[in-house]
Amino acid sequence: MTQKRRLLLSALALTMVAGPALAEETADQVDFFRAAQIDDDRTVRAVLARGLDPNVHEPERGETGLIVAMRHESPRVFKLLLAHPKVKLEEQSANGSTALMMAAFKRNKPAVQELIAKGAQVNRKGWTPLHFAAAANDLEIMNILLERHAYIDAGSPSGLTPLMLAAREGLEDAVKLLLEQGADATLKDGAYKVDAAEFARRADKPWIVKIIQTHLASKKPR
Repeated sequence: MTQKRRLLLSALALTMVAGPALAEETADQVDFFRAAQIDDDRTVRAVLARGLDPNVHEPERGETGLIVAMRHESPRVFKLLLAHPKVKLEEQSANGSTALMMAAFKRNKPAVQELIAKGAQVNRKGWTPLHFAAAANDLEIMNILLERHAYIDAGSPSGLTPLMLAAREGLEDAVKLLLEQGADATLKDGAYKVDAAEFARRADKPWIVKIIQTHLASKKPR
């Protein structure tokens, strides 16, 4: 992951609602999360066979093994956990992210498709997978989510839409796709009461401002 994407993911995390403090890890939990980070499916299989809950949360970020596997790009562990009969796809980390949201941000198209096929929710209250796909500027994953009826104007807890997020970050391709697919550029967020173009202007992204203004002008009746 590039430094910019790390910073963006951190910024997203800071604006998401934190959950309760988590208990200290057991030895099996320590082994489980270390194994998830390095794609050691053998160890994961062993601790699960000893009865470890596949939905246990690690104490630092409150992430499940599935989310950790996504964050650290561990495909074998991901597939093992995804196939587990007790895994809960909608389990959230302490800041509210899910495995599908992490997969979208990591630009992992196969994982996104597998999670959705397994029943992961495309739409949810607050931050959504579409926000994270837009933040990653991944048009393929954005289209996958939109084809599955992702709400294009979903608002974060502060009312930030995927378009506002992409505009603020200067992600031209994501902005264009969202506008083409019907995102409402006139919406304003709840915190600053500004629209996507203003987010871009305040972030010194004048080319994004122009794209949005041109789009809005094209929609005006003649």
